[in-house]
Amino acid sequence: MTIIILFHQSGYRNFKAFYTQHVCLTYSNAFPELVSYSHMVRLIQTVAPPLCAFLAHRFAKPTGIAFIDATKIQVFHNLRIPRHKVFQDEAERGKTSTGWFYGFKLHLIINDQGGIISVKVTLGNVDDRTPVSEMCEDLWGALYGDKGYISALLQQELKEQDVTLITNIRKNMKPKMMKLWGKLMLCKRFVIETVFDQLKNISQIEHSRHRSHCGFIVNLRRSDSLYIST
Repeated sequence: MTIIILFHQSGYRNFKAFYTQHVCLTYSNAFPELVSYSHMVRLIQTVAPPLCAFLAHRFAKPTGIAFIDATKIQVFHNLRIPRHKVFQDEAERGKTSTGWFYGFKLHLIINDQGGIISVKVTLGNVDDRTPVSEMCEDLWGALYGDKGYISALLQQELKEQDVTLITNIRKNMKPKMMKLWGKLMLCKRFVIETVFDQLKNISQIEHSRHRSHCGFIVNLRRSDSLYIST
């Protein structure tokens, strides 16, 4: 677990190069029982459960102010979908503001300090509003989201959980009164985009080199764990 989390801090883009050229040479004293690279690849498949437990243990605490959003996790280029085999029966086509993709969605809820409170992974064609109620079980206070979370039913469900969902309105909707504080907090939603940017561009949660479902989960969980730990 330590080695694969360290991989995301190293700047390496390839785990084989990181393990053989960096860990085995630099950290041999810290890990006196290092195994071969092929054996390490097999061991990586076994750490998904403890990584999930570590992630849940390191979740940030609600502060009364939370932000929610979702981002695509594309596992294959759209032109190669017919030839893709690893996630052929699991991944789905979805659409975001940037276009169509093939893969999954990562849903996050963070507090006003950028700490991750809740994580959910769904298929790419799942509506962003679907997992919100489940993700808000331990949440309280105000939850700020974009226009994709507008739903009277969802708002009522969250209200029963002592969570107030606050979003902007669409152009075809009637104007509604909103306190200045709410408007300011909606302007601060860029914080969650910063978290997504770090997870994708530094921790590499989105790439097309997955060779197994377990590898995908391990890569995603170790990236979330790294972000929380730092």
